[in-house]
Amino acid sequence: MDSLRDKVAVVTGGGSGIGQALCYRLAAEGMAVVVADVDEVAARAVAEELGARGAQVAAVATDVRDGDQVEALATLAVARFGGVHLVCNNAGVEREGLAWESTVEEWAWVLDVNLWGVIHGIRAFVPRIIASGGGHVVNTASMAGLVYGSFSPAYTVSKTAVVSLSEVLSLQLRATKAPVGVSVLCPGWVRTGIGDSGRHLPAGTPVAPANPTLRRVHRGLTRVLRDAMAPESVAEAVITGVLTDRFYLLPHDDDAWLRPITDRAATILAGEHPVAPRVPGADVIAESLAQPDDD
Repeated sequence: MDSLRDKVAVVTGGGSGIGQALCYRLAAEGMAVVVADVDEVAARAVAEELGARGAQVAAVATDVRDGDQVEALATLAVARFGGVHLVCNNAGVEREGLAWESTVEEWAWVLDVNLWGVIHGIRAFVPRIIASGGGHVVNTASMAGLVYGSFSPAYTVSKTAVVSLSEVLSLQLRATKAPVGVSVLCPGWVRTGIGDSGRHLPAGTPVAPANPTLRRVHRGLTRVLRDAMAPESVAEAVITGVLTDRFYLLPHDDDAWLRPITDRAATILAGEHPVAPRVPGADVIAESLAQPDDD
């Protein structure tokens, strides 16, 4: 996209974290913004703030696990603003667990939000972006989609799938000469509340028994996220990526984050077993693992 001004953006997970930062940044670029979030109160709060700043904005309660709700979101965006040019499939959740202990329902919840939410977004919005004259799709994955994630199997699987899905989507759009660009966002640690996203688990969801190791991991992760990259910096990287048609968006572009990607490639080519990546913050999590529980 050459310019964002006077165009229309939809952001899922727009009520907090990276999604909220994207809403503010896109509005500052002169876009009309549809703030979608499963938390309607949070979505409305963001929309009210943007409206007070003079932005064209709408808030829509949307559970991205439900394809019908995402379709309704797309329909509303076009009806309200006349089209859609940029969609950020950003809604995401995280749940620590051991692959053999996490319940089927925990697996399904993470995959439904993180992967099916993107699938529903692609199906609902790509045809409308084409009909609007062209635009861009940004799918939020994670560095966990490019390197190993040791303690959040469902999250890692979902984000790896989002990377692959985005790659295929880009190839198909180019092959069909559709006027839609694609970017996949792969941030590392970001100062958001995703570590506590389990609060959004549907009531009555069966969960695995508390695991002391995972409790220590969560404690370390909480410490790491306190000093992580600001969501606003991630939003800035997205704006730059969309305007320059960059596919892989890596806000953490320093060697400490890029080296684990090349290390993984070397491990694959050597046929070796995976090892936990030495990403920034790994030492903090390792320290938490070595400490006894407080209780």
